[in-house]
This record gives sequence, structure tokens and C-alpha cells, in this order.
Amino acid sequence: MNDHCGLCGKELTSIDTMLGENKLSDGNIICNSCLEKASAMNEELLSDLHRFSLKDLENLLHNGEIAQEETVQENIAENLPSVADSEQNVLSKDLYKKRLKEIKKQLESLRAKLSLFTKGEIKELPYILDLDEKILAIIDAQFAKTTDAGILLVTPKRIISVSKAMFSPAKVNEFLNDNILEVSFVKNFVSPNIRIHTKEKTVEFESFFNKDYAEDFYHFISKIYNKEASKASSPEQNTFSESVLEQLEKLGQLRENGILTEEEFTSQKKKLLEKL
Repeated sequence: MNDHCGLCGKELTSIDTMLGENKLSDGNIICNSCLEKASAMNEELLSDLHRFSLKDLENLLHNGEIAQEETVQENIAENLPSVADSEQNVLSKDLYKKRLKEIKKQLESLRAKLSLFTKGEIKELPYILDLDEKILAIIDAQFAKTTDAGILLVTPKRIISVSKAMFSPAKVNEFLNDNILEVSFVKNFVSPNIRIHTKEKTVEFESFFNKDYAEDFYHFISKIYNKEASKASSPEQNTFSESVLEQLEKLGQLRENGILTEEEFTSQKKKLLEKL
């Protein structure tokens, strides 16, 4: 088995292999640092790495592009992702681009701390979210005791899990507010657990990427769901959550325009979150 990166020659670490084996079509394996560098030039590498060889990546890094004959399937409808078993995946190319841009802007306003390996899941969101559905919080998280990487996000009406094993279609699971009894959190040095307790079962997610942020995410959603069910799922609560998000977005714009300092932004953001 290869234990050194095919591109830079450095020994592969546990971090390189923990998020999935970065194996190429010719059997070579690259480290996450080289994958990040190459995927910044071609995002398709993150979701379809096994189609590319070491020579492809070397050409990409040296020449800025991969030979056309090596990517016959590339640029078919711009390689737009699809969602398995979803009834909301019919979007025109222009609408998809518009929604993806809106979603990325929301993530910037939330200052979402996501790993490089969530790019594929982010690309799925225009097909999953309703046109007017906003993201309140998001985190790297995967189903416990699985190898699927993924994200967990909360909107005013539901919690959504989007997970994607290497080289496999995305799996989408939703937990509607009406069906969520409460959420809980279990601290762990390696991977804190976020648990969603529904009327039928308890679903557990692990967060490897940022342990501190996992706890922050839990505290945010606990203010929404760890109340009486009628309050958590009422239209008034949903409207209030949307209002808070809109105010957070305005604060983000004020910060970006230099009107608010980072300290002022953080202070005002904390006050808004405490209202939930």
C-alpha cells in the first residue's frame, strides 16, 4: 500500500487518511495538502478524484488544466450535482447558479467553519433547499460509526443531513421541526456527538473537523429545539428565527463595509443569538 504522497512525496499522515483515501485512477495516493492545492484549480477533484491519474494532476498544477481527453464527462451541464431520491432537483442551469451564489453568501454571513471536504455537499444544497429557505447554522458532521463525510444544517423548518461517501451519490436526510423532540450533545476528545431525538428514534452525528465549533452549533440549535414542541415548531418561532437571520446578515454586511469592527460585530451577534 502506498504510504507517501504521489505528488509531493511526503509521508501520508493519519489526517490524510482519516477523511478518506485519496486514491487516483492509477493507484497513486495524494495527501490532503496536495488535494487542496489541486482542487482549488479544479473543484471536480473533490467529488470525482478516482477518475484522474497522477499525470492528470501534474498537468493541472503545471499547466493549469487537465487534458480534454482525460475528462470526457466533464462540463456536461457543467457537471451539476444531483440529489438521490429528491423531488426538488429540477432546476435550470441559471437558477442553480443563482441559488448556489445565494447559499454561499449566507454561509459567508454566518462565518461558517467548514472543511475543504464539504464542497461537494454544498453544491447539492440548491437542489435540497426551498427557494426561500435560509440556513441558520451549519457544521461538518457525519452519521456516527460511518465513513461518510457530510454536513448538518438547520433552517427555520428542519434539520438536514447531507452525507457523501467517496465516489458515491449524496444521501439526504431531513428532520422536520414537528418531529424533533429535542437535541443533545456528548463531549468527546476526538469527535463530539450531536444527537437529534425524534418521535421515532435518536440519530447521532459525529463532528471531527472542529470540536469547539460543534459545541457552539449545539448551543445554537438547543435554543430552538430544547423547548416545548409547540413553541419549537410554531409559525411564530419560525418567523422569529428568520428575523434573527436577517438581522445577522445585515450585521455581516455592516462589518464587511467597515461600519462595524470585528468586536462590535461579535458583540451584536451574541445579543441576537441570545434572543432565540
